[in-house]
Amino acid sequence: MLKLETEIEGKRAFFGDVFKVFRSNGYTLCGNWEYDRGKFDMVLCREGGETIYIRVPFSVLEGELDKPDAYLEFRTPYVIKHVVNTGLEWDQNALLTTTGFSQFQEPLDKDGNITDKSRWEAAGEQEVQEVMQYLEPEIS
Repeated sequence: MLKLETEIEGKRAFFGDVFKVFRSNGYTLCGNWEYDRGKFDMVLCREGGETIYIRVPFSVLEGELDKPDAYLEFRTPYVIKHVVNTGLEWDQNALLTTTGFSQFQEPLDKDGNITDKSRWEAAGEQEVQEVMQYLEPEIS
């Protein structure tokens, strides 16, 4: 995991406002969220069974995450690499798993070794900066 230095950390906004901005910039709400915290994810690179993500975590200060009026505070974004098995599996999801697109497959390594760290730190920081320009009216 590579922690990123960005201006988003500590910024606050309403979930309904920022969700639209993140989604329109290629991010998804990480499926492993709780009512009091969550993460926005975006794929930076996918090659074979390896995927490098940028992850922007946040805490819910008021309300519940699945509501547009939930008030969020962003935490330190980071880059992470997941490694999945792209070998054949003989079940109903075999095609999805072999292509590396099974959303239900557990990564073999949730925090894989990231080579060329400065490249991915720069790419992650640039992506956060890009989304920040659209968030400016929405965050405090």
